Amino acid sequence: MENGQVYRATTEAHPGPGIGPRSGLAAYFTLSRLTGFRRLKLLELVLSLLAFICEEVVSQCTLCGGLYFFEFVSCSAFLLSLLILVVYCTPVYDRVDPAKVKSSDFFITLGTGLVFFVASLTFALTHDNTIAEIAAIVFGMLASLTYVAEFSFMLREKLKEPRPRKGEATMRREHLTEPLNA
Repeated sequence: MENGQVYRATTEAHPGPGIGPRSGLAAYFTLSRLTGFRRLKLLELVLSLLAFICEEVVSQCTLCGGLYFFEFVSCSAFLLSLLILVVYCTPVYDRVDPAKVKSSDFFITLGTGLVFFVASLTFALTHDNTIAEIAAIVFGMLASLTYVAEFSFMLREKLKEPRPRKGEATMRREHLTEPLNA
């Protein structure tokens, strides 16, 4: 038997999409849309997770309100960051309106950054000076500053976009109200 006969029956010339170095879920995940300041999303994700983990290590507290508020906010920030990353890095982004994704990201980043900052300050004022609490506060502050920094980059980008002049906007509205068969 020749080598060609042996290998012909078992080797595929063109493997399908499920075979190869990027198979399974990895085939659907790409970081190509995270350009420029959007890479801060990865840092936000990691910092909010570290803040949440450090807060979860705390075994006792005297004034627990700040701890519980920080716990809720850090977990929510992590989950929201994960959600936005999933949208940007998977084919979901191709199925939704990119303007709506950017708008949602804009407001989620602003809200999360501000609330995370308030939660970090509240926790800083009510903590018991344990190392885990201090680490959680530091990661929380760094995460909130990262959110605010990304929001400022997004705001600057939004302000640079050309806006339609007043006359153009009314012309477009008039054009939309005309019947299609006229």
